[in-house]
Amino acid sequence: MSASYLTIPKFSPGETVEFIGGMGMIVKCSPNSDTWVYHVEMAMGAEPETGRIGYETTVVLLETDIASRETQMVAA
Repeated sequence: MSASYLTIPKFSPGETVEFIGGMGMIVKCSPNSDTWVYHVEMAMGAEPETGRIGYETTVVLLETDIASRETQMVAA
């Protein structure tokens, strides 16, 4: 059995982040195969004419798929 090294998470719960396909807020994170996996609740858009049926979408993303809002602002 070998020990693996895992750094602290790059993002924290409550932080707003961007990813391909949208933006959202980190709900929680957990370690997975030498990286971190994040549950990201997508930002709510305008309410559709038909109303909302349930909660907005939560996606599961790897740390490499996420960019912080501050990083995006500096790059622009």
